[in-house]
Amino acid sequence: MFQPEDLDVVRKLLAMIGEDPDREGLKETPLRFLKAFEEYTSGYRQNPEEILKSFEDGAESVDEMVIVRDIPVYSLCEHHLAPFFGKAHIGYVPDQRILGLSKMSRLVEVYARRLQVQERLTNQIADALDTFLQPLGVAVVIECRHMCMESRGVRHVGAGTVTSALRGSVKNNPDTRKEFLSLIRR
Repeated sequence: MFQPEDLDVVRKLLAMIGEDPDREGLKETPLRFLKAFEEYTSGYRQNPEEILKSFEDGAESVDEMVIVRDIPVYSLCEHHLAPFFGKAHIGYVPDQRILGLSKMSRLVEVYARRLQVQERLTNQIADALDTFLQPLGVAVVIECRHMCMESRGVRHVGAGTVTSALRGSVKNNPDTRKEFLSLIRR
């Protein structure tokens, strides 16, 4: 649980911006903030390898791409601690093993619930799938809006950032890559 000095840090931050941390509306804010921040960064306490349990049963004749689209992404930019959010599309071409479909969503959560940059997040997801599942190919595309761009700095509301990470047959075979990209756009 949180220590009194942890709560004091948040109280000092509130005072630093000109707020009164003792006013009624802010009295419980330090604890609420710390609990929320703990949830926002829960990915540091999760191991992707434990999530990516795969199995052979059901994979015998699966040699085409498996895709989960529109997986929600919520993360914090490591440069400003500002939120970024959007969706991830993940696909892989099995090689004797498959994942439960929810595992791809859980993998996104593990890495998104850390301080991040979108480029690293995209590659971490692809690398974890490639390493632990050892499929023939992997594709990850993430589309996000970044509050560090929209609510401060240039303030370009609605600007989207798209990143991709391709591995194996999805990277090396133009037809497989084209198939993935067409299927996530439907």
